[in-house]
Amino acid sequence: MKIYTIICTRDKNLNPITEKLVSKLSSLPSRVMVMANQKSIFSGYKKAFDLANPEETDIFILCHDDIEINENPKDIVNAINIVNAGGFGFAGVAGTKLLDRDAVWWNQERWQKGLHSGKVYHIGENSEPYPTYYGPSSKVVVLDGLFLVASAKTLKEVGLEKPPYLKGDWDFYDLHYTMTSHKKGLSNITIPLEIIHHSSGELVGREGWNENRMSFIQEHQLPIGL
Repeated sequence: MKIYTIICTRDKNLNPITEKLVSKLSSLPSRVMVMANQKSIFSGYKKAFDLANPEETDIFILCHDDIEINENPKDIVNAINIVNAGGFGFAGVAGTKLLDRDAVWWNQERWQKGLHSGKVYHIGENSEPYPTYYGPSSKVVVLDGLFLVASAKTLKEVGLEKPPYLKGDWDFYDLHYTMTSHKKGLSNITIPLEIIHHSSGELVGREGWNENRMSFIQEHQLPIGL
């Protein structure tokens, strides 16, 4: 079994956070494939996956370029190995057990009802990380894309290319991948890894995000839950 990491970014040059991330993931050991200056996250992931020419049991990490992982390599490997257990699709650090009609997985109302899962650290005003706790680790319907893990077998089954129903090139790839996995009868799950996200993740005002959200809603009969 080999481990691959694909980091897809619009930028031509790596910033210090990305360089630190590459160093960390290279210590797993993992072959880190940085797809820089990309026009689409879908095509970036697909190109890297095809270049890897993996075996079915190889593991892929698909992650943002603005995260830190505060775990030792052994614990990371132990956590992500779950995707090679029978019946599992994607693992990640945050997701929800119910995706409602708005297709916003982190919806506050459902969060208060205990339907979300996982934990992510964000950067506060004093530049110190603080935890955003969604709920206990569990099986979920969909996962956030800041850190996704899947076997090569799952990625081949799900397909990394952009589906025809999505027009934008950078948004809702995570919900598309993990919802496809769920609909194929595979179990998506959150795993406990300490990951710091150097972004607020506020996408609601972005045109591509809203366009793809509406397309996602039209494509899937929501709500969908466990």
